[in-house]
Order: sequence, then C-alpha cells, then structure tokens
Amino acid sequence: MATPIGQIPLRTCTEHKGRHLELYCEKCDTLVCLKCLSTSHKGHDVCELSEITPTKKQDIQNFIDRTEQNDLVQLREYITCTDTLLKENTSNFEKISHKLKMQTEKLKQDLDLLTAQTLCVYHKMEEDNIKLIQKYKQDLKMYDKQLRQQIQECKEALQHGSHIEIYDTGCEMHSQISFPVKPVLGNASFTPNINPQHHLELALGKVTTLDQGQASIDQDGSVRTSGGQEPSSTSQQTEPQTKVLEEWESPVDIFSICPTIDGQVWISYWNSNTLTLLDRKGKVIEEVKHKAGINDISLAPTTHTLWVCDTENNIMELVSGQLKHRFSTKEEPECICVTASNHVIVGMTKHISKFTTHGRMVLTTSATGTGKPLVCSPWRISECPVTHNVAVVDKNSKGADDGDGKEHVIVMDTDFKKLFVYRGDIRSTYKQSSHKRVTLFIPWGVVFNSVGNIIIGDCSNYRVLLISGRGEFLRIIHTDTDWTHAVGVDREDVLWAVFCYRNGKLLQYSSV
Repeated sequence: MATPIGQIPLRTCTEHKGRHLELYCEKCDTLVCLKCLSTSHKGHDVCELSEITPTKKQDIQNFIDRTEQNDLVQLREYITCTDTLLKENTSNFEKISHKLKMQTEKLKQDLDLLTAQTLCVYHKMEEDNIKLIQKYKQDLKMYDKQLRQQIQECKEALQHGSHIEIYDTGCEMHSQISFPVKPVLGNASFTPNINPQHHLELALGKVTTLDQGQASIDQDGSVRTSGGQEPSSTSQQTEPQTKVLEEWESPVDIFSICPTIDGQVWISYWNSNTLTLLDRKGKVIEEVKHKAGINDISLAPTTHTLWVCDTENNIMELVSGQLKHRFSTKEEPECICVTASNHVIVGMTKHISKFTTHGRMVLTTSATGTGKPLVCSPWRISECPVTHNVAVVDKNSKGADDGDGKEHVIVMDTDFKKLFVYRGDIRSTYKQSSHKRVTLFIPWGVVFNSVGNIIIGDCSNYRVLLISGRGEFLRIIHTDTDWTHAVGVDREDVLWAVFCYRNGKLLQYSSV
C-alpha cells in the first residue's frame, strides 16, 4: 500500500549521506545535493528543484486528466463488457443445450415413430398370415370331410352297388376333390445394429467447439483468444477417400440395380424381359423371364421381395422365383419404389402415385401454383429410411410431359409436398479431381443411404454425388471414365454403381 502524501520521509543523497537533495541535474535527469556539484556531477548544468516543479505538476495533471477521461472510462467499459460476456456465455450455452435437447427429443420421437410404423407392418403381416393359415385350415377340414364322405360312398358301392354304380364310383373318385395348396406366408426379419454409435452421432448433428485459451480484450473492446486458434470440429477437415471393394463386368446391360440383404444384387435393363440375380463379382445366379418389357425394379425394405413394373401397366412381386401380378395402373409405370410402410410408389407421366399392395391409390402429386406438374417425367424413385421423404429423378421432358428440359432431383415429404430441388450444384471451393468433364447435370439414379443422405448418379459427368437430406452438396464420392447408369446401396451402406451399362463397382465411402 502506498504511503500517503505528507508522511513520506525526506530523501537524502545516496552518495553523500545526510545531505538534502536540493538541485536537479539536467544532463543526468536526476536529483543531486550541493556536494555532488564538485564530484560526480561536476560541470553539469543544474537548477533549483523548485524550477522544475511546475513542469512536473503539469505532467501529473495531464496524467490525471488522461486517466480520468480515457483510461478509467475504457476500464469501466471493459468491466461492463465482461459482465456482458458472462451473460452471453450463459445464454449461448443455454441455447445450444436447448437445441441439443430438442434434437435429441426429435430423434426419440422419430425413432418411436419408426418403431411404431415397423410394428404396424409386422402386425399387418401377422394378421394376413393368420387369415391365410385359418383359410388353409378350413380347406383342410373341408377336404377331410369330403374325403371321408367319398370313402363311405366307395364302401357302400362295393357292398351294395350295381355294376354301373361301381363303374361310376371308380370314375368319380379321382376327379371330385383336390388337396388344398399350402399358402405362402409373409415373412419379416429384424437385425439390430450392434454398433449404432456412429450413426447416432451423425443423426444428432455436428458438434463444433472453439479451443479454450487465455482471452484478452483489444483496445476496441473486442475479445480474442491467445494464439488465434481456429475453431475445431468433431468432423474431419479433409475429404474422405472412397475405396473400390470389387469391380466386375455384367453379362447384360443395366439400368436398374437393387442390392439384396445377402450380398447379391438384382439387375434389369429398360424394356428387357429378363430379371438377373448376380453375386458380388458379377456372376449370374438366377434369371427370371417375363412376358413384357421391364421398366424398373425395387426391393421391399420390410419383406425383402423384388417388385417390378412393366410396359403393359403391370405391378408385380417376385415370389418363389415367379412374378405374381398384384395390380395394374391406368398409365404406363416408368419407375417404382416400395416403401417401409409396404406401399408402392409408381412414377408415371406428370405424376407419382402411392398405392397399397392391392392397387388402391392413397396419394398422388398435385400441380404447382403455376399449373405445371410437380413431377413431369419421373425416372427413378427412392424413399429415405430415416425421414421417409421421397427423392425422384425427374427428366422434366418437354412436350407432352410439360417440362422445361432441365433435369433435376426433387425431394418431397411423406405427403408429396416439395422440400427442395437439386440441380447438380457443387460448391466452388470443392477440390475437383483431374477429370475435367463438366457438362449438363443429367441424374440417372438416386438412392438414400442409411443416415438419410442422398446418392445421385450424375450420368453425363461420369460421377456419383453425395448430398445431405436437406439438399446441401457434400462431395463427389467417385468419378469414373464413362456414364453413370445406376446406383444402389446395400444394408452395409456399400455403394453399388454401374458405369457404361455393364461396368459394376462396389464402393466403400464415408456416408457423411
């Protein structure tokens, strides 16, 4: 603590003990005594101490004025700034904590909804199976009754019948009744994700933090951290690499591709009458012939059966190696997608429509405010396993389809309301590969992956794109040497892609 003015003892010369400091040496800028003039300060210009007092007084007054008018005012502002920072700090963390809790609650609700929808599918399938089994049981009982009655009639004919009655009985006993056919029951399965942590982190969202450091307040009142640290993030700053797991040559051309749950893949070519099942190396396992041209195929996510739409307006399901007719559409179906709720979405000229598996239409797209169809020329359809939104490749053909010729991918919610349209935009800061081909965006295939991001086959630019479920470009997954014709994702999130009709590749990529 400083000694109060008036109580400070008089200073004496350090060189000449006991002598008072009465003079000021201008050369050395220090106080001296009379004896110093003949010793260490001999010949120096000196003056009386009282002569420099006015200058010192003015310096002191200037310090007082400057400190009171500037420094103390800024200091009070800095103190107020720290109070504001404390409030903002509390508010910021309250806000992000609230957002985190809201997102967590939303994910819980989405998961509950997904569980409820899946259980509903299971329950419906269980009820359908019960009806089939009960009908089969009734048919067996009826067959038992008829068979017993026939045996009794045969016994009576043997005991009491005439020659002609025995003859008639012998002719009728092989033609009257037949053994009931055992029904084919619906089947379901559930494979838990044994390591869901990564997907949970992706679903929760991106967590970004600023490295902590000793903060200082600049002269303008702003706050900076020491060392100028940049924000750090839990996400990687470098572009993830895509790995080619397998590469194979298909024996037939491919326009549609549906990976199965057991590592195989169904393929078809537009207007061909053959379905082909391949293994991971492109070897043919099975072929199914059809009487009409096949336009598109889709694998049901719950029953894992293959569905087909053809050029004769038929919607069919592949059961025990045979295509079973389920229903017909009024217009030719160009593409098909079976949903998690066991509905069938069919793309036709100027619209897509959702049907039950028995052909009852439950939803269709409507026209936009300008009267133009929301979807003009649907080519491929995919449903998101997370949000159940629907993505459609729209060729947007001119003429009869009322399009403008600009192809795109449109994403809609579960009520077929437009969420966004993606037209092939790639951020300018994205590091392009050495492949310089950049032409019109012509999407050929579209599929959602397990975390709700969208994979698009960019045909004319020879590449596969990854965008978020909200329509934001994420990156280019793969660039090839020829057209991209089909894309599909299996249960392990491995991407099956087809280039130049027959060149198949299995790509391991990062799904974020």
